Amino acid sequence: MIHGERGEPGRGGARAIGRWVGAVAIAVAVTAGPLSRAPAHAEEAPYDDTLARLAEVLGALHHLRPLCGAPEAQLWREQMLAILEAEQASPQRRQRFVDRFNLSWRGFVAVHRTCTPAARELAERYKAEGETLGRDLLTRWGRP
Repeated sequence: MIHGERGEPGRGGARAIGRWVGAVAIAVAVTAGPLSRAPAHAEEAPYDDTLARLAEVLGALHHLRPLCGAPEAQLWREQMLAILEAEQASPQRRQRFVDRFNLSWRGFVAVHRTCTPAARELAERYKAEGETLGRDLLTRWGRP
């Protein structure tokens, strides 16, 4: 299970959040299954490093954005779960992505206990990186 508080999903947010989430959601919706044409339960896919990094980014955002007052409390966790569902990975492969999300989330929980200018800056950087990763996954590995 992906760590983090359970609760009401965020009710939206800034337009930038909508675009970022939109990129990830489009990647999931367009592919409607594994991103590549590899078997659904392959132990590794050629995009696993990118997907693992996206899991880390989502874990960081799951802590940093709400810490600084953003309304999307569960949005990042829900996005990770949607990606995992669409990916249809084997239990071992899925666990690798969950572990990356959780490790990132725990690390930021331990370091950032209050919203600071540094936490805000990190959240913005991670948001931009996540958008780039989502687009890369879609353009390089999404199904036509």
